[in-house]
Amino acid sequence: MAFVTNAELLSRAKQGGYAVGAFNTNNLEITLSIVEAAAAERSPVIFGVSPGAMRYAGVAYLAAIARTASESVDIPISLHLDHGLTMEDVQAALDNGFSSVMIDGSSLTFEENVHLTREVADLAHSRGVSVEAELGRLVGVEDNISASEREASMTDPDRAAEFVENTDTDALAVAIGNAHGWYRGKPQLDFDRLREIRSKVAIPLVLHGASGIPDDMIREATSIGVDKINIDTEIRDAFRQAVAKFVNENPDVIDPRKILAPARAAMREVVAKKIRLFGGSGKAWYPVP
Repeated sequence: MAFVTNAELLSRAKQGGYAVGAFNTNNLEITLSIVEAAAAERSPVIFGVSPGAMRYAGVAYLAAIARTASESVDIPISLHLDHGLTMEDVQAALDNGFSSVMIDGSSLTFEENVHLTREVADLAHSRGVSVEAELGRLVGVEDNISASEREASMTDPDRAAEFVENTDTDALAVAIGNAHGWYRGKPQLDFDRLREIRSKVAIPLVLHGASGIPDDMIREATSIGVDKINIDTEIRDAFRQAVAKFVNENPDVIDPRKILAPARAAMREVVAKKIRLFGGSGKAWYPVP
């Protein structure tokens, strides 16, 4: 089954009032956990592959694994470059059959971000591939910033409208207090800012750094109009905990298949839970063109 674009997945999500889960993968076990959970929930799903994952496993290997997984099920799946930073990242994804790419120019000036995103959009759209961009900077949990710096890092609603108008991006990742990694304390999301962005921007919106955000906040973000939600840290943590527990309880077992089986089950449970939270269960359509 061919991959579908994020543009198609998120357009349907926007109309249906739910969000599509984007789950990062680095290897076979994670990919299988994602696709098995999505198929069981009858949900569309996005495989997210970062430049770091491409360097670790090889972009051709990850693309082939994802393609094989998509051909084994009857749900719509996108293969998406997550947080691509350069044109080289984008080109590698395009050359390996990705259906969606994200260019993250959030560390650049506004003008530089616009220019880079527009360049990526022109290239990707010529190949039938959709584009996600980011405006505002997601601070990591390790960043020690002041309240004023936190405010400055968030997405400006007026700038968001200008950015979308000038870049032709298909989706926009926003910064509203979300962060990568585990949160220290309860996350503080600026829902009023999100509502204002939603009122000014017609394209789908994306929430990165969603691992660890309480369920009620995720539901509110989705109800306001977030159409794609990214999860990575919670999957990694489930993998680590399951492997550590099995090895501790079975110190003589050296078969990687036995060691990794509990990790697959744990990751599958995380993905299924998130899909249900995002409202994606039962939203798959078939056949996929």
